[in-house]
Amino acid sequence: MKLLQKTALSMLLITILATTLQAQTQNGKNIIDKVVAVIGNEAVLLSDIEMDIYQRKNYGILSEENLFCRVLEDMLQSRLLIAQAKIDSLTVTPSAIQTSVDERINYFIAQLGSEKALEAQFKKPVSKIKEMLYGQAEDQSLIEQMKSKIVSGIEITPADVKNFYKTIPPDSLPVIPEQYSFQQITVYPPTADANFEVREKLLGLRERIINGEKFSTLAILYSQDESAKRGGELGLAPAVQYVTAFRNAALSLKPGQVSHIVETEYGFHIIQMIEKQGKDLINVRHILLKPIYSSNDQRLAFSRLDSIKNMITGDSISFEQAALFFSQDEKTRMNGGLVANPQTLSPRFDKDQLGNNYFVLRELKQGQISDPFKSTDENGREVYKIVKLKEIIPSHKANLKDDFPIIKNMVEGQKQMEKITKWLIKKQQETYIRIDDDYKNCKFESQNWIK
Repeated sequence: MKLLQKTALSMLLITILATTLQAQTQNGKNIIDKVVAVIGNEAVLLSDIEMDIYQRKNYGILSEENLFCRVLEDMLQSRLLIAQAKIDSLTVTPSAIQTSVDERINYFIAQLGSEKALEAQFKKPVSKIKEMLYGQAEDQSLIEQMKSKIVSGIEITPADVKNFYKTIPPDSLPVIPEQYSFQQITVYPPTADANFEVREKLLGLRERIINGEKFSTLAILYSQDESAKRGGELGLAPAVQYVTAFRNAALSLKPGQVSHIVETEYGFHIIQMIEKQGKDLINVRHILLKPIYSSNDQRLAFSRLDSIKNMITGDSISFEQAALFFSQDEKTRMNGGLVANPQTLSPRFDKDQLGNNYFVLRELKQGQISDPFKSTDENGREVYKIVKLKEIIPSHKANLKDDFPIIKNMVEGQKQMEKITKWLIKKQQETYIRIDDDYKNCKFESQNWIK
């Protein structure tokens, strides 16, 4: 009974708010904001819709007929998902949300030219715009988590993919752009001296912290992780999301305590515990430093790769055998150096997925091996490699033989959409929904919004 009373009170407060805001439009007064719709305990504000429309146009989505109503319906769906996410006690990571907000603010400033132009556009100071964007990013995180929960358990079989492919008209099949398949042999430069220098620097920073300097200040000044701008803080998150060495070191700390040096695949860290919640949630700060290699280290790495390439081109060993014997990339060495696309798990890459590998591969003919070059691995570490262009796949219409993973993704997307749609219809029937009379004439795709 208390829960019902609380829900009714929340609805009443939102309705009062809507009435108050609407009353401000009378007698020639300007609208400060307006509640356009209420769904469960969630309100859709006019300012939310206007911000969404602005962002769509800014990203190149042109105005279309019924755009306002389309955005409103999207917002109604989002609020329904958010309401359920809160009921299910889903949470967000504050540090990730803040990073998203900072990226969006920087993008807007770059587009408009200055902070003043941004403030003029939204008629608010940057601090207020950040608050608004933070709420949006927080909502988006809850929406994505709720969608993932709804579609969990969907399994796609080869038969599903084949049956789906048969139903697609040839003209509707996507065109696959030119793709590349390649192998690599990677080596890291000698690390003894570089690692020693990093450890010495971290020991000095740790001593300064123990002697009273703020961990967060030193993180801002010295850390090479993106969290540096937040004083090294990573935000409240499940400990299991961190790599083993980092996680074990963090969990051994008490609040305020600073770890000894921790080595991971990302580099070297010192960690400070901020807080623990339960068994699994932790919030920590860290300072990350990566080894800086000397020109002699780089020369030795290049020399080693040159020798490996000469062995392959001299028919002393195959590329596949050389990858197994010499490559330091554990993900590819057992597979002849063949690199898998992390997005599709296939060995094919669009050119815009190749990073700096593309500028090397585009100069090669099929079967050719590159000269050694400098690159970075997925953890941002400096690495040196040679690559072999295995195949160039010309642009073509998608087919089962060559593009099974892509078609499988299409099937999965369709099944996910169907499941989410069914969920939305069910929740529309169970949830309190009120749309302002000014917007009831909108042509929604689903008429279940109007009750």
